[in-house]
Amino acid sequence: MASNQEKIKEKYAHGNEFNRAYESRAVGMEFHYTKKILDGYIMPESSIIELGCGGGYYGVYFADRCDKYVGIDITPENIAVFEEKIKNCGFHNVRASVGDATNLYNIADGSFDVVLCLGPMYHLPPEERRLVFAECKRIAKPGAVLAFAYISAMGVYLMACLTWAEHYPNKLTNEYVLKKGTDDERPELFFYATPEQMIESAESHGLEIIKSAGVDFKFNEDMINNMSEEKFEAWLELTDCMTESESCAGLANHSLLICKKIT
Repeated sequence: MASNQEKIKEKYAHGNEFNRAYESRAVGMEFHYTKKILDGYIMPESSIIELGCGGGYYGVYFADRCDKYVGIDITPENIAVFEEKIKNCGFHNVRASVGDATNLYNIADGSFDVVLCLGPMYHLPPEERRLVFAECKRIAKPGAVLAFAYISAMGVYLMACLTWAEHYPNKLTNEYVLKKGTDDERPELFFYATPEQMIESAESHGLEIIKSAGVDFKFNEDMINNMSEEKFEAWLELTDCMTESESCAGLANHSLLICKKIT
């Protein structure tokens, strides 16, 4: 059980997570590149489970690209939104339920071809992230693809420095973000990691690393949102290259680690 589950539920009780992808150009980049990367691993015959599914944004997107999609989220309000989407879209291969990624007691071993963990790592300390790695591996079939999204400590701090230069950087935030791996204002709710830490955790659970990528190089959201169409198209060419370069993974706000279960 996540030790801070009540704080997580309170954070997402508005049930509006589905619409976050459309909030702005800068915010939408996370969803654009996550879909672009995952598209390469999802097949028509795939059975997929998504942990931290929110209101079902990825479930709706991938529903007609797979055989079965199961969404799990710790927040009942998010699941209610997802279930309404399922009903309105007429999906028969998608279902959603409330659950905790640290303890998926009602899901059998080796059940899924693709395991997407696209939210829990944002809110869990290292010891509880290890529980999620173990559960993801357990419910994955041999040869399954597993994807872990996380907030990059360096990327999120860099954006803060470039956006709020009057406040950042400072020594106190260095202590929280760079040393403790937590947010400086909400240390009990947001937890950060580096690509190296995520890779080490995955490998310690016997997972093979396939790809490490940043998915939203926002740096300064106002700058991106105020670009002309011509400049934004040029910006996307740059971020395409950065997403493909594993050396840039730590510079994004949100990053994605793709793994494979060998046995």
